[in-house]
Amino acid sequence: MTVSTRLESQITFLRELDALKGVLRRTSLADRSRLENSAEHSWHMTAMAVVLAEHAPAGVDVGRVMRMIVMHDVVEIDAGDTFAFDAVGHVDKAARERAAADRIFGLLPTDLAGECRALWDEFEHGETSDARMANALDRFAALLQNSAHGDGGTWREHRISRAAVMRRMDPIREGLPALWPYVLSVIDAADAANVFGTDGS
Repeated sequence: MTVSTRLESQITFLRELDALKGVLRRTSLADRSRLENSAEHSWHMTAMAVVLAEHAPAGVDVGRVMRMIVMHDVVEIDAGDTFAFDAVGHVDKAARERAAADRIFGLLPTDLAGECRALWDEFEHGETSDARMANALDRFAALLQNSAHGDGGTWREHRISRAAVMRRMDPIREGLPALWPYVLSVIDAADAANVFGTDGS
């Protein structure tokens, strides 16, 4: 049986995606047993989009949000995961991730490469309502994991300030405003539990 060049390209891309399972993030699983990987993070966000769809702002295409989420961390295969509060790591993050996007999406047939890259670019720019919801879910995932068991997770471990966490969570206010009161309640509870540090930010 002959496999078409198009299918070969698609399979090459899908095989490459397996590497995302080996990219460890700074955030641990909710039970704190180990660090999560980027593939798990993307899956969890996709499930959040399904479950929280009823809270999406008017006009958001949740199916499109899900496609965006699935593609948003693919670049970490090459660029690695940059911790949200790592100022030094963020200096060249955009350049590293653009180069990764060029290579990884370039494995696909031209039309699919353009479609997937456009979804990734849209997530990064965060200017459409779909992208704002996708970004909000990205932030919300971290909130859920860091607030599990009330121990503060990486917020406590890295002595992140309340102000820094508030800035990090801010996209939820516009992207998924129905969740914002819950976000505030979690941050207030973490503050009362002395989770936050004084990192000067």
